[in-house]
Amino acid sequence: MAKKILIIHGPNLNLLGKREPKIYGKFSLAEINKSLLALAKKNKVDLKTAQSNHEGEIVDLFGESKGKFDAIIINPAGYTHTSVAIRDAIVACGIPTIEVHLSNIYARESFRQTSLIAPVCKGQISGFGSLSYILALEAAIDICKSKK
Repeated sequence: MAKKILIIHGPNLNLLGKREPKIYGKFSLAEINKSLLALAKKNKVDLKTAQSNHEGEIVDLFGESKGKFDAIIINPAGYTHTSVAIRDAIVACGIPTIEVHLSNIYARESFRQTSLIAPVCKGQISGFGSLSYILALEAAIDICKSKK
């Protein structure tokens, strides 16, 4: 049975390519998802992507993932710095999770330099633009392979 990975894109990521391209890059979310799906197919991994601007919907995605996915990648975007609810949902689902960011959050405004999410994740990748997602997916695939 193929391993399954869920990618959750947080708030405002539906605006990628249009929103502050000097910070977040010129790629749209659809283009990023297309490259992720190609990498998943090449590695014989089932991939589901979701995007929400709503904290509760993101929490629901984690709650519904137990027993369905082998790894999760999340770009919590602005919720990185504020959401205890998403942090608790990651812990509750018990699925290895990787936090990803397009920009280097540690080189930005001071309020962006604290992640409530990172301490409950397997790891964090940030600062490489759309490549951050590819690196995160490669790490998630490796996690899946080690769960055999």
